[in-house]
Amino acid sequence: MTARREGARAERERERERERERERERERERERERERERERERERERERERERERGEREREREGARAERERESERERERARERERERERERERERERERERERERERERERERERQSERVTERQSDRATE
Repeated sequence: MTARREGARAERERERERERERERERERERERERERERERERERERERERERERGEREREREGARAERERESERERERARERERERERERERERERERERERERERERERERERQSERVTERQSDRATE
């Protein structure tokens, strides 16, 4: 009887030990699951960081592209201004040429008047002779 009780007690003790071992195994599994979840969270954080960096690089590229576009527009405006200045200079040159032509015409007119005066003087001289 005592040996039977002792055997039963020993069996209960072994069963309690097996149950404690199963509980320790369940706890280790829960810890492994928590670690997997922490790893998934770290991966999500790394992905958010990569996405943030991609966005930052994209904004930098967009900013650089916009700056290049603004610089191109400034250069086009400078080119247009240079062309306008060249056109103004051509117009000033045309005006100077017109003024020289008017001066030549005035000089020819004065020369015709002098010629006419000389002719008149010669005619007057002949008439007085």
